[in-house]
Amino acid sequence: MDKHHVTRRGLVLGSLALMISGCNRSEDWSLRSAFAGDPDQNPRYRRQEVAYDGSEPPGTIVVNTSERYLYYVEGYGRATRYGVAVGQEGLSFKGEATIGHKAEWPSWKPTVDMMQRKPRLIQYADGVPGGPLNPLGAAALYLYQDGRDTMFRVHGTNEPWSIGHAVSNGCVRMTNQNIVDLYSRAPLGTRVLVI
Repeated sequence: MDKHHVTRRGLVLGSLALMISGCNRSEDWSLRSAFAGDPDQNPRYRRQEVAYDGSEPPGTIVVNTSERYLYYVEGYGRATRYGVAVGQEGLSFKGEATIGHKAEWPSWKPTVDMMQRKPRLIQYADGVPGGPLNPLGAAALYLYQDGRDTMFRVHGTNEPWSIGHAVSNGCVRMTNQNIVDLYSRAPLGTRVLVI
């Protein structure tokens, strides 16, 4: 056999060795480093600090569904603004909640209502484990009212092109880069106002 002859098996084994060696690096792999950039995002919906004239105290999250923006109130008339995707007509959560749970690379399971509206989701009835292909993306903030899970989330997405649109089953979607940023800022108990 020619020493320069490359087989498919050799390519696969070589690629596997490279991947394994990459996994053994001593660097700390984190959510933040996994989504350091998002070049496909519409500039209109990129994260930025903006003037904010609302009356909510610092640390409050305000989601304006008609604008397709989420604001993290900083105080002194400023907020960090993020572009979001929101629920389809009639499916959006409205009102006040608190963050009752947080998860990195959360698992996802469609609700009974979701499967009734979209029967194709029945194939996921047992749930989908967390990871890059999961619909909740890199992180999720779980919205609670009176200590109970509303089943609505502010979460990442593996469909960044949906930002700026009303496409979800009611949850608020953010790019993975942005949900990781918000996740680091918003502790459990954070007030969330969806208007």
